[in-house]
Amino acid sequence: MGCGWAGRSIWLPRLAGHPAYEVVAAVDPDPAARDAIGGQGVPRVLADLDELERGEVDLAVVAAPNHLHAPVAARLLERGVPVFVEKPVCLNVTEAERLSAAESAGGAILLAGSAAPYRADVRALYALAAELGPIRHVDVAWVRARGVPGAGGWFTDRSRSGGGALVDLGWHLLDTVGPMLGTAVFEQVAGAVSADFVNAGYLRAQWRGDADAEAPGTGDVEDTARGFLVTEDGVSVSLRASWASHQARDVTRFTVESVSGTAELTCTFGFSSNRQAESVLTRTRHGTTVPVPLPVEPVGAEYSRQLDELPALLADPAGRGAAIGGARRTIAVIERLYGSARAARRAALVPEVQGAG
Repeated sequence: MGCGWAGRSIWLPRLAGHPAYEVVAAVDPDPAARDAIGGQGVPRVLADLDELERGEVDLAVVAAPNHLHAPVAARLLERGVPVFVEKPVCLNVTEAERLSAAESAGGAILLAGSAAPYRADVRALYALAAELGPIRHVDVAWVRARGVPGAGGWFTDRSRSGGGALVDLGWHLLDTVGPMLGTAVFEQVAGAVSADFVNAGYLRAQWRGDADAEAPGTGDVEDTARGFLVTEDGVSVSLRASWASHQARDVTRFTVESVSGTAELTCTFGFSSNRQAESVLTRTRHGTTVPVPLPVEPVGAEYSRQLDELPALLADPAGRGAAIGGARRTIAVIERLYGSARAARRAALVPEVQGAG
């Protein structure tokens, strides 16, 4: 469902090459998108999901633009079709509630696209962090040198994307932090956003192959978001998500400070060619830093690994509601970060009144 870059470049090749799946159809209302996917061996390329017969598919992969994720997934769930939804699963808590209702009404299950926790280096970080004892602070960042997506497209249009770098990259970061903190609730959330680079054509994500990639943009979303969060147990998380910056490489970094030491993973998430050469994981204790061996895997292996695990998740009725619950928690934090940023900006725009009264 959706024949844009993610559908064509990430999901279709992996589904077509995986022994557990048979691709039977692709759906997109845009004729150009349907034409673009026509040569990839898909038996049927349709304009609307209603053209699918009931019972024709066992799973629908929703990779449409962000604002269509929840509406398309809800329509499918209500028809009893299980869905696997690319991040962001939804753009607000209201959409999460609609998906929950649709899942219950149709008796199908929703699974969420969350590739980062399936990376081998991230799983090694989880294991190391567990060895180091209770976590006190986590610092997470995904900062691109140049990587603003979609020249003039939906990615930088708030009405269709739901936001900028925070919704796009920040969702991955929050998904990665989640397993380390469990069901912890964030009691305090503060956020700030900026848009210094979003419309600079030379900072576009060239590796996506977008047409007119260097054309100046007219986006109304942030290219950088920063946040500070504190759980009910006093664990703090600092977060930065940036589509573009002044640095030379696209780098993703996690630093986990625990009772018995610090674990740090430096790598590059995603498909950018301007990446760190290899992932590096270290452990620091008593002033000594030592490297932790990591397996080498190809770029994008986490997406294939997630497909490996979907059949078992689909077959487990006890999993119904779990993905939506996780998505609800993630989007609630994102909404609060945006709300904090808006409130701070409004406060900065209100002139101080001297001697009022």
